[in-house]
Amino acid sequence: VPQFPTWEPVAENQLPPPTKVSVDLVDKLERLALVDFGSQEGVECLEKAIRFADQLHVVDTEGVQPMDSVLEDIAVYLREDTVMEGNCAEDLLRLSRCTEEEYFVAPP
Repeated sequence: VPQFPTWEPVAENQLPPPTKVSVDLVDKLERLALVDFGSQEGVECLEKAIRFADQLHVVDTEGVQPMDSVLEDIAVYLREDTVMEGNCAEDLLRLSRCTEEEYFVAPP
């Protein structure tokens, strides 16, 4: 493990082909995320974000065990996932200033 973070630019030829976001995908993302990509500028920003994330494809993870926690020096034990209370979705949604159907709207 390096003592300090390291970073090097990833060569363009190591990355997968750039992702072009189709109109159908934009429509689906707008419905799912409640985000408006109505302009070409918004779509280009999304494509740039995807291109940035493409760099993860070239990271060498050979022999690296997945982490359970970002706190590497502390043992984090998982507890049983037991429901303590339930059926309170309507109560929780009433606490929000702005909701859409059964979802919180952010920012309000």
